[in-house]
Amino acid sequence: MGATDLAGRLLTSIYGQEALGPVFSTSYDVPKAGVLLALPALLAVGLLTGVKRHFQLPRGYYWLEAIFLLLAFLALTRTRSMEQLRYCAPGEWGKLLGTDRCPEVRTMREKTGILAHNGDPQAWAGELCRDWMTMTAPDCAGFFYIDGHVRVYYGRQTELPRHYVSRQRLCLRAAADYWINAMDGQPFFVVNTAVDPGLLAVLENEIVPRLEQDVPNGQG
Repeated sequence: MGATDLAGRLLTSIYGQEALGPVFSTSYDVPKAGVLLALPALLAVGLLTGVKRHFQLPRGYYWLEAIFLLLAFLALTRTRSMEQLRYCAPGEWGKLLGTDRCPEVRTMREKTGILAHNGDPQAWAGELCRDWMTMTAPDCAGFFYIDGHVRVYYGRQTELPRHYVSRQRLCLRAAADYWINAMDGQPFFVVNTAVDPGLLAVLENEIVPRLEQDVPNGQG
């Protein structure tokens, strides 16, 4: 079942009250509840660090952190898209978030759109990047491993240039991703380029300036 918290929904939708916090209760046999075991690790790597400084949502039933947690849980359960929420029991997902039900797909698309366009994802990612560098290996933060990947685009909403995809031995519409990692493989950030000017150009114009800004202790 879902939408059982009628009082809370009325207070937020009609009277404009701030979003209520999570309320958990004893439950049995909740599908995919094992993702809660990963919650301490998600918090440790900074999933909710600084989100209120860089993002805001209009007043509503679902608070800001619930959206981030649900997106993380979807990734952990290998749910490939928000569209697949249509085929899941909303009340069961709600138990993992401390609500009566999870947001509908339309609501999730609306709220993630607001976060992406009205928030500051780049500043938030930069803050997390600096924290990760400081926590993992502050003495080795001047050494990085850059890995480039070609990501094929199968959609029809835009006309991306063609790239050579080695695993398929074809020229397909794709974007290039450059992943910047520590020498032990710890990921820091990624640079996406729809029009790929080449590794040297991306290094000079995008990767090195960001490293100079984000690397702690002036090691950039």
